[in-house]
Amino acid sequence: MGYLLNRLNPSAILVLGFAVIILIGTGVLSLPIATEDGKGLPFLDAFFTATSATCVTGLVVVDTADTFTMFGELSILAMIQIGGLGFMTFTTFLFIMLRKKISLKERLLLKEAFNASSTAGMVKIAKRIFIFTFVMEFLGGAVLAARFAYEMPVSKAIYYGFFHAISNFNNAGFDLMGGFRSLTEYVGDPIVVLVICTMIVTGGLGFIVINELYEYHQARRLSLHTKVVLSTTAVLLVGGAVLVFLFEYTNMKTMGTLTLPEKILGAVFHSVTPRTAGANTLPMADLTHGTLLLTIFLMFIGGGSGSTAGGIKVTTFTVLVAAIFRQLQGKEDVVLFKRRIVTETILKVMTLSLSGGFIVIAVTFLLSLTEKNYDFIVYLFEATSAFGTVGLSMGLTPELSVIGKVLIIITMFIGRVGIITIVFSIVKKTGRERYQYVKGNVMIG
Repeated sequence: MGYLLNRLNPSAILVLGFAVIILIGTGVLSLPIATEDGKGLPFLDAFFTATSATCVTGLVVVDTADTFTMFGELSILAMIQIGGLGFMTFTTFLFIMLRKKISLKERLLLKEAFNASSTAGMVKIAKRIFIFTFVMEFLGGAVLAARFAYEMPVSKAIYYGFFHAISNFNNAGFDLMGGFRSLTEYVGDPIVVLVICTMIVTGGLGFIVINELYEYHQARRLSLHTKVVLSTTAVLLVGGAVLVFLFEYTNMKTMGTLTLPEKILGAVFHSVTPRTAGANTLPMADLTHGTLLLTIFLMFIGGGSGSTAGGIKVTTFTVLVAAIFRQLQGKEDVVLFKRRIVTETILKVMTLSLSGGFIVIAVTFLLSLTEKNYDFIVYLFEATSAFGTVGLSMGLTPELSVIGKVLIIITMFIGRVGIITIVFSIVKKTGRERYQYVKGNVMIG
């Protein structure tokens, strides 16, 4: 086994690691002890749920609270935690606890997992991330538990509080409210809404960004990556909240009957959750088409690189927009915060954006063939939610056919592990070519 791992490149090991966790989770959820009926989930449903949990998506074919025992729910929570942080972060922390030396191979794996530019300080960052994660989850869980204690027994409130804190910090979106309701009963609850929004945004910024913010008091400067993530996240959150507020203000099925403060909370939460958490306080099937299209847009973008979020990532989106504007201005260099973006990065941005769009379109088309009697926007919504590892659903996922479930499983896996990671796990990276062809040109536009 060790020989095999040494032969594999970091990308292949990451892909294999996620696959192994999913398979183990599938087996656990198939056990009779995992479900309320004492029969265990059918294989495909268990495989779907394990993939959704490990890939921190939140799409479900069966309701979590109504179907699983506490053992099953805690198994899902364990997969969420491992999938959100990444198995390499867990492995590294375990090695630190056992005082085992971290090899260069393992540092390269951490670099790949965090999407970092170098291996420098990877072990220290992994340790900080592990501690920060559990501190945030503890604080969020404690506040939510105190809030839930007003309406349920204390022991249940603690369980619910920490389950939802962990689920949302890892941008998973699994909930224990039952009946596929998610958090719709708490649309106007400032404590639940603001705590979960904080968990989602913090988990979706990216571990490199969090580490830089932690060190800011010493360094007094932020990298270009962190500046782009923070600024773009702020613009998308504020802009998204304003648009949702306008689109849903008079919609009697969603926000029309709410008070003004409740409408603001509902709009803010719905701007946050597509980044890519999956919990919802507004009924998804009743949203206006404007809000649905905005949600699809936000789900496709996702969160920060090296975070628990999915999508093409905010940095990819920002560089893409900047490249388009600079091209329209007739300028060659793409500049952000007075820094020129290298050509290699721009090419990766184009690759990620186009391949991501192609995957979403292809899955949408295939779902329209395998699943009948739904509007086109429903297929597009579910496909984007799976690719962005979001977990929001308009109601199609629980009704999926066998082929539809397999399609969404594959899409969730690609969305979490990453297109480039999967490609590099199969195709060996090649160095720079030692020769160049004569330049050519084609007419475009």
